[in-house]
Amino acid sequence: MPTIVHFDIPADDPARAKKFYSGLFGWKIERPPGPPMEYYLVETEGLDGEAGPGGGLGKRETPEQRIMNYIGVRSVEEYIVKVEELGGKVLMPRTSVTGWGYLAICTDTENNKFGLWEEDKNAE
Repeated sequence: MPTIVHFDIPADDPARAKKFYSGLFGWKIERPPGPPMEYYLVETEGLDGEAGPGGGLGKRETPEQRIMNYIGVRSVEEYIVKVEELGGKVLMPRTSVTGWGYLAICTDTENNKFGLWEEDKNAE
């Protein structure tokens, strides 16, 4: 069954937000390897210590940008069709994230944004 697999937290001051969330919840928040950028990867745990959904924390790009949840699915293309059939909208079509997978950004019938995520390490 599809579930939340990733979330993104936009921040006006990513270092301040990192301090807040790591202090509040004990989340491990670190910059990923590679080119320097103002983006951090977030690791969470459930109450029993099991791994929770991962996330990201980065610079807010627009004033309207809010926390975004990404739902893991087997096929972004298949779920884009379902979104539209059920009255939702596709804001960003299936897009490749090289070496990670594919994503799309949608809204539900209540105008809430969410992402669809299809993991594929071979994505180009």
